[in-house]
Parts: sequence; C-alpha cells; structure tokens
Amino acid sequence: MTTATARHFLQIPGPTNVPDRVLRAIDRPTIDHRGPEFQKLGREVLEGMKAVFQTKGAVVIYPASGTGAWEAALVNTLSPGDKVLMAETGHFATLWHRLAKRLGLEVEFIPGDWRRGAPADQVGQRLKEDKGHALKAVCVVHNETSTGVTSNIAAVRKAIDAAGHPALYLVDTISSLGSIDYRHDEWGVDVTVGGSQKGLMLPPGLSFNAISAKALKASETAKLPRAYWDWADMAGPNKTGFFPYTPATNLLYGLKEAIAMLLEEGLAQVFARHAKFGAATRAAVQAWGLENLCVNPAEYSNSLTAILMPQGHDADAFRKVVLDNFDMSLGQGLGKVSGKVFRIGHLGGFNELMLMGTLAGVEMGLHLAGVPHRQAGVAAAMDSLAGRAGAKAKSAAE
Repeated sequence: MTTATARHFLQIPGPTNVPDRVLRAIDRPTIDHRGPEFQKLGREVLEGMKAVFQTKGAVVIYPASGTGAWEAALVNTLSPGDKVLMAETGHFATLWHRLAKRLGLEVEFIPGDWRRGAPADQVGQRLKEDKGHALKAVCVVHNETSTGVTSNIAAVRKAIDAAGHPALYLVDTISSLGSIDYRHDEWGVDVTVGGSQKGLMLPPGLSFNAISAKALKASETAKLPRAYWDWADMAGPNKTGFFPYTPATNLLYGLKEAIAMLLEEGLAQVFARHAKFGAATRAAVQAWGLENLCVNPAEYSNSLTAILMPQGHDADAFRKVVLDNFDMSLGQGLGKVSGKVFRIGHLGGFNELMLMGTLAGVEMGLHLAGVPHRQAGVAAAMDSLAGRAGAKAKSAAE
C-alpha cells in the first residue's frame, strides 16, 4: 500500500474537495446566532442562494443532508394518501421514491434502466390520462449521482404544461446545483432540493429548498406531519436573517464564501468549466475502450461520469487497487450497478490539473488491476482540454 504523503485525492461525486477559501472561512470562532453579526450573515446567504438557484422566490436552508430537503419538499406540499409521479433514473431517485412511500404517499414509479434520464414524453402522457388530477406532484432527479445521467428538466416542465395538469413540480439538484445550468424560475419548478457537499464545495451538513409561490400556497393546506421541516416556521425568522433553531453557523460562513466564489467566476463560466471537464473525461473513457453508463449523449452529466467495467471485472476490486496504490478514492456503484461501475467526480472546486491527475490514476489503476483497456485515455483528455480533439479528427478524416 502506498504511504499517504500528500492530500488524499477525493474524486467521488460528493462530498467533493473543499477549496482552501471555504476551509478558511469555516475556521472562525462561532458567533451568537441571535446577534447582529449573524443576522448580516443570514441575510447574505439566504439572498446569495437565490442567485445560485436562479430564482427570485424564497430559499430555505436546513442544517441537514439532502435527504432532509427531500422530506421537506414533500411534507410541506402534500397530504397523506396523495399520489405522486416519479421516474426511476437511478439509486437516488429510488431512495426518494422509498422516502415518499414511508411518508404515506402513493407513488407511481415510471420504470427505467438507470442509463437514461426522466422520460418527458411518458410523464406528459401519464398526466394527460389523469383526467381527475389525482396526481399531485411530479418528482424528478435532475442529475442522477449514481449513473451520471442528467434529465431535461425544461422538457418535463413543457410536458406538464402541455398536459394542462396542475401537479406540483419537485426537482432534486443535489449533484447539479452550482455545476450544471439549472433555472428554478425559468423552468417552472415548484420546489428545488439542493445540498452543500457537491457543486457548492462545502462539507456535508446543509440542504436547501427553493420554493415557488404555487408551492407556498400548497403548503397552507398540506396535511403531512411536519415540525422541524416546516417552511412556515422558517419564514418569519428568515425575513430578518435568523433561523427558528440553532443553525450550522460555521457552515454558513463557508456557504457565504462558496457563493462568492461561484458569483466571482460567473455561473455561465462555472457551467462551461464543468462541461469542459465532462467532455475531457468522456474522451478518456472512449479512448480507453470502456463504456459510459449513460447511453444518450444529450444526457451526459458534466458533474460526474459513471464507467462500466468490462465483463468479468469487478469495479470495487479496481477501486481498491487505485486507493491502495495512489491514495485516490473513486465513486462506487450503487444499487443495481453495485460492482459494475466506478464513478469519477469532476465537479465543485476542480481544475484541469486535478482532472489530469485523476485520469492518470485511473489509467495506471486499470493497468495494475489487469482491466482490458487502451492506454490512450490521458492523452485523449489532454487533447480535449487543449481543444486539439476536433482538429485531430478533422486531420484524420482528410
């Protein structure tokens, strides 16, 4: 086993690497969460998150994981026995489905093969069939962290509208927020769920709901039990920068810095940077002769890439070789794809040299583990990052 002599290379799709600026912001004395200094901080992060979600509506911040924000989205808008429509896009869509059922909701789950995004056409057709509007919500995972598949949220919104259906639209952006273009207001989303530990470049511990006026109205009559997650309890204190219970003060310091970093770079540039890294990673996968779990190029994730292992080779055994030899963590396969895929996270506080180090570690690991591949992935990624891939293809065609 390699002795760790430098920082561990964390290349899972979350929690992601925490930039030094954010670490230094968190490393401050805790302040009085009822005092004026905290009030200023609270106002800044609540307003700043509106820019990240691209919304003018309310944003609620919970001291919780993304699972808590899933629950908050459901219990604030729905009542016992309500029917909701979900799409099986992967492990996390499946977990949200299970959570909804445990809350007493009736869930219709559009089946999927975990290689494609939410089918907007099937969502639209099912809503057209629902003449009595029994379905109260449509829930979609924007970027499925277990598969590296990004669903078209705007297309699902159009399908809902085309069906003339009043269902609420709830979207999970836990592994896309701050990494992949997401527009809460423009795409007509009613509740967006987010988490701190991925594109926002923070440790785990904060989660978010961005809330439309329609969702706020629904919360007035929703009857699922709620206490800790109640938006109404948050609304009053949040207006003045405070919280109804003890907030995660030091994580909010980090959140303020993370928002500043995203807005300094500019969201459009942040999304372009992630798109560049996603393309370079996929170029490496293709050059290795391996297969991307996502089968539709229009749905390739720019946050992470899930890679299928060749038949007869175990992904977890390969990941162990990489960890033991290079002190680098790759994402494991989850649920139905356990042992079949490994995942490369290329999101958050991330740059070209970090990506090249990651891909070099993967290529060396493939060799050491005896996984059939072509030793050309790192070179292909470099060509992609340098803009040489298109020129090489054109030259070869000529």
